[in-house]
Amino acid sequence: MSRERLLQVLVEPKISEKAARVADENRQYVFRVLPDARKPEIKAAVEQLFKVEVEDVTVLNVPAKTRYFRGNVGLCQGWKKAYVKLKAGFELDFMVGD
Repeated sequence: MSRERLLQVLVEPKISEKAARVADENRQYVFRVLPDARKPEIKAAVEQLFKVEVEDVTVLNVPAKTRYFRGNVGLCQGWKKAYVKLKAGFELDFMVGD
């Protein structure tokens, strides 16, 4: 896997109440990833970018949703989500502090 590909695999971290709860309870962090990303690529990208050791990666596809606005039908695009579990002793901090 090339370094350029690994830098593109992780699109963004998903910050939500559920993601914060999972991070506190299970040392799992949630990322939005490229639709064609595979588990080994995600693991390598997290380990390389954040200098941590990954224990497990779980991926799921979030389906597209139909939305209605002023009588018009639209579609919110689907995306791919990855839950990354870190080994004991490692953690990530996404909060920007002073």
